[in-house]
Amino acid sequence: MIKIQAESKLPTDFGNFKIVAFSESQEDWMPHIALISENTDFNGVVNVRIHSECITGEIFHSQKCECGQQLDASMKYIDENGGIILYLRQEGRNIGIINKIKAYQLQELGLDTVEANLQLGLPADDRDFNVAIEILNILGVKKINLLTNNPEKLSFVENSNIQLVKRIPLNIKANHINKSYLETKKTYFGHQLEEALSSI
Repeated sequence: MIKIQAESKLPTDFGNFKIVAFSESQEDWMPHIALISENTDFNGVVNVRIHSECITGEIFHSQKCECGQQLDASMKYIDENGGIILYLRQEGRNIGIINKIKAYQLQELGLDTVEANLQLGLPADDRDFNVAIEILNILGVKKINLLTNNPEKLSFVENSNIQLVKRIPLNIKANHINKSYLETKKTYFGHQLEEALSSI
């Protein structure tokens, strides 16, 4: 069972948050993180972003995906409106950074993101969002608006004890590099990306 291991105030470029680390052990160097806006009303409907780690997009500003831009947009929205960002340590749809770079190599040969994972003998998407539900329960959250384009995340919430009030879309415009990546997310995973793809 995961639990709170540490927490502190965290001023950021987007506003003031509380950062909370969740893991089974305090020895875990890669805990899941909750960023909680100081404006959050836990007695009402809480805005929530369930976000999976993406080193290439968030740290190195890769143009192959929109993950970094999604995180920035979520932090801005939640600072302004209150809420929580759940930062899950599930790099590369939970295949890890080494396998993700191997998949990048295969994509350079013409495979899409799903085909590359499958050729490596890995799942197309191995993430588990149950840990997000567990963290929300620990924080005492009962009702949420979910910032997402991913129907699987909506399904996880709908099949939990958390009430989903509405979906808040995250519309990040496609570029000429990540267009095919976003098209794969739309066609294979059913992500709601019509507006993002309309830009190219």
